[in-house]
Amino acid sequence: MEKSKVYFSKEITPENVIKMYETLGVKLQGKVAIKLHSGEKGNQNYLRAEFVKPMIEYLKGTVVECNTAYDGARNSTEKHRELMKEHDWTKYFDVDIMDAEGPDLVLDIPNGKAIKENYVGKNLENYDSMLVLSHFKGHPMGGFGGALKQLSIGVSSSAGKSWIHTAGKTLKQEELWSKVAKQDDFLEAMADAASSVVKYFGENIVYINIMCNLSVDCDCCAVAEDPCMKDIGILASTDPIVIDQACVDLIYNSKDPGRNHFVERIERQHGIHTIEAASELGFGTREYELVNLD
Repeated sequence: MEKSKVYFSKEITPENVIKMYETLGVKLQGKVAIKLHSGEKGNQNYLRAEFVKPMIEYLKGTVVECNTAYDGARNSTEKHRELMKEHDWTKYFDVDIMDAEGPDLVLDIPNGKAIKENYVGKNLENYDSMLVLSHFKGHPMGGFGGALKQLSIGVSSSAGKSWIHTAGKTLKQEELWSKVAKQDDFLEAMADAASSVVKYFGENIVYINIMCNLSVDCDCCAVAEDPCMKDIGILASTDPIVIDQACVDLIYNSKDPGRNHFVERIERQHGIHTIEAASELGFGTREYELVNLD
């Protein structure tokens, strides 16, 4: 597979997010879903609504999320909508909790390594295209969270999250932690799920990763560590695998004093295996040309 282009800029501003999107040369058509992380209640690191407001308004997009499968302020539609209000998402944008009502949309994964179907919020079928706007950071279970996590855990319904975390053993939230999969099986299930969403949108999906507030913990953590590294920049690509690979490489190649702490989190959870599994599924590449726009 040919190398993919990954565009990079150190300048982290709302206006530069738009410039990075425009650099891709892809015009997202029709009704545009903006998949981002709305932030768990108490989390201090997630991207704020005001920061992404110009990008979302530029695309006339709808912010889309799905309910979680663990205790917190987002595991029911009622609580999730209230938190969306608290975090100013509904102040600025149309917001769609895609699995607010069932039944889930089921996407087939015939070549899946760990799962053969993906359960996503049924409202996904209301959208023609998607911008995956990710805050790249660490993650207590996945090692790191970027585009692939947004595509998989992020787009899956509450039941679908249980399905991925257990590598296809259960859809029941109450059984999640008793049936949680072996680590590599979970990571492969994430890659499988991501592949199904990429296939669903075809060429009508692009990816922007913002490397700021670089905590080893995810925005889904109510109690998260403060960032351990300085901000790095914004990356944009049409390939979800390569954009995450480029972000991981920027972490590994950093001379920041907090780099080792971040790397330890990735390696403790074998996070690179999500990228490895995704690459083997063939919906992107790990080989890239980093195009510096500064």
